[in-house]
Amino acid sequence: MAEIVLRDVEKFFGENYVIRKLNLTIQNKEFVVLLGPSGCGKTTTLRAIAGLEEIDRGDILIDGKAVQNLPAGDRDIAFVFQLFALYPHLTAYENIAFPLRATGESRSQIDGQVRAVAKAIQIEHLLSRRPSQLSGGDMQRIAIGRALVRRPKAMLMDEPIGALDAKLREEMRTELKRLHLENDSTTVYVTHDQVEAMSLADRIAIMNEGVLQQVGSPTEVYRHPANLFVAQFIGSPVMNVTKASVQTSGAVASVVVGEGDGSFGFPSELPQKMAAASHGQGDFMLGIRPEGVLVSRQQAPGYVPVEAHIIEPLGAYDIVDLKVGRQFIRARTASGYVGKPGETVYARLDESQTHFFHPATGESLNISFGGA
Repeated sequence: MAEIVLRDVEKFFGENYVIRKLNLTIQNKEFVVLLGPSGCGKTTTLRAIAGLEEIDRGDILIDGKAVQNLPAGDRDIAFVFQLFALYPHLTAYENIAFPLRATGESRSQIDGQVRAVAKAIQIEHLLSRRPSQLSGGDMQRIAIGRALVRRPKAMLMDEPIGALDAKLREEMRTELKRLHLENDSTTVYVTHDQVEAMSLADRIAIMNEGVLQQVGSPTEVYRHPANLFVAQFIGSPVMNVTKASVQTSGAVASVVVGEGDGSFGFPSELPQKMAAASHGQGDFMLGIRPEGVLVSRQQAPGYVPVEAHIIEPLGAYDIVDLKVGRQFIRARTASGYVGKPGETVYARLDESQTHFFHPATGESLNISFGGA
């Protein structure tokens, strides 16, 4: 398999600066997901690794060898597209065998490799069928099998399950992870779906407007976002973000949210942490995920009264909009915990799950209080 290194990679489409000084190392046998919104440059990056797009500047190395000037056929890379791209007149067996026939392998070698791959992706019973006789999930399995059969240095996948329905996507996520582990492959996977990214990746590389925002494990990017973009792109429901400031009264610190008509108590060392982050006492952006907003039906130390506004029942849990003055903050509660809209409940912010961001740049101030 392969280590893939991108060094200062840049790509322009006319005046459009699509990839901006991208530096990324994908380790041998690692599953890396390129995640970001449409138009962020993730598919262009994948196609550049494959040799389907030329880069304007920088280097692409596979196992230490610069390949940016090599044609796609000389990079020993397999590519799986979102649309299955199967030959409609060939059977599943013949579609999988096609790359091997193109390299002139013997009939017995081809048969052994095709049947081994078919067994791995659990389609042995479909080998005699043509694409028109198959479901979307089965067609994608065949497309993946066609890529696997050559034992390439790396597998590149461009939203390979994006066209499937929700149940099939869930099944295929499990299948793709299993195949990756069984084949010890280096895999680079593009998606805009953060659930796919979180469930599949060893590491996630998050992009926006051609710029790499953060690289880390799913846990790292979820718990320690580098900036506001990552904080709000990762997680469902999205992180609460509001303008805030710090007030102190003696040894007590409070975070005032919104336009100053609601506040939550915080540890007394918050002002010192803000000063150490070179931010002083100015406004900042506060971020907290719904599970970090703690809700009680009874008054308790540190909790402030709030009004339940909208309740979204999601089966295992509810998402409740809490009105704090004129500001709304979403909380995650046990199913049915808050009885009805308009009810007064009590809330506080878990300081270990609270994030502080610069109001202009959006960069994290890296203030933490332990815990998560």
